[in-house]
Amino acid sequence: MTLQNIWFFLIAFLLTGYVVLDGFDLGAGVLYPFVARSEDDRAAVRASIGPVWDGNEVWLLTGAGAVFAAFPAVYAMAFSGFYLAIMLVLFGLILRAVSLEFRHGDSSWSRLWDATFFLGSLVPALLVGVALGNVIRGVPMNAGGDYTGTFFQLLNPYSLLVGLTGLLLIVTHGAAWVALKTEGALHDAVLRCRRITFWAFAVLAVATSVATIATVSRASDHVFARPIGWAFLVLLALSLLYTIWQMLRKGGELRSLLGSPSPLSPWPGSPPWATIPRSCRRAARRRRPA
Repeated sequence: MTLQNIWFFLIAFLLTGYVVLDGFDLGAGVLYPFVARSEDDRAAVRASIGPVWDGNEVWLLTGAGAVFAAFPAVYAMAFSGFYLAIMLVLFGLILRAVSLEFRHGDSSWSRLWDATFFLGSLVPALLVGVALGNVIRGVPMNAGGDYTGTFFQLLNPYSLLVGLTGLLLIVTHGAAWVALKTEGALHDAVLRCRRITFWAFAVLAVATSVATIATVSRASDHVFARPIGWAFLVLLALSLLYTIWQMLRKGGELRSLLGSPSPLSPWPGSPPWATIPRSCRRAARRRRPA
């Protein structure tokens, strides 16, 4: 285990923490216009994430700082080649923060702030999955490690499929959180939405798995060729079954919420398992003097 390997897994842990913890904030924002019909319902959804949404974003900042410290070549390539995509994510997060703050104190523009809260949650939730799809699929780079494609090349069918699958998973996670924090008609509406989004995610997850095996066999082969990869898949399957069981039983909101990060964890953490030998060797060659 080299220092590069340690940093690799540390970054995967930080990004996983961000997706799991800020995921329910983003999911609640995407659900917001579909389950919150009255002003009391809208206030309840906002209040459910009010104390935690800003603190959860620290995981993303720390992960980006760790990439800069440990893999500066990756940081430089990502922030130059993916500049527009990264700026859209950041603008979405800023828009969400502004809408939450102004919605609390400015009721005359409530429709505008509600719309921006939804958009500021939807855009990052979707683009995080699209970014993951491109990491798994691979992006065109020249010999110097610079990205040679365009922004629209990042929106390829496979990455969009991963993005939609991740979006549904984040919405399902957010619904689990809102259901835990609410009661009455809003609580029942959130639970209904959660069941719909979960089974839609299950269908797209199967499609994504088939597409990965068929078009990106390099990534799936790395997982299937290792005993730890199979153990990871078994644990994931057991966690999913536990989550489904808790989701279907009455009064299982807390345990269902605790189980819902299990399918979220592989989202940012799977690329390291699929690419770590190759990535670490490349990083080592770039640091080696000529």
